[in-house]
Amino acid sequence: QPFFAQYKPLLFGMLTLALLTPLGLIATGTAWGECSKEELFERIGFIPKVLEKVTTIWKAWMPDYTMPYLQGSLGYVVSAFVGMLCIAIVTYITSKIVVREHKGHYDTE
Repeated sequence: QPFFAQYKPLLFGMLTLALLTPLGLIATGTAWGECSKEELFERIGFIPKVLEKVTTIWKAWMPDYTMPYLQGSLGYVVSAFVGMLCIAIVTYITSKIVVREHKGHYDTE
């Protein structure tokens, strides 16, 4: 059975979720855990030292779920697809490692 036919319901669901991601733009405020250090300072009155240090080291691939040449909803959709692709690649690699490590450990009788 072809790959796409085998996983059609899963792929349809993922496509639907990716296309619905811009609905998050309708909500007010910032999602939990996604605020900037400035927003965090406004909320709690200080910036934890570790967060201050990490923000100078780590820069997001797609800050605010977009890219300079993609604005608004399209950036959210592209970000969703990139995220799903990253998860799929990590899952694929992990499954290959696990299968290779367990090959021959199962009794088929």
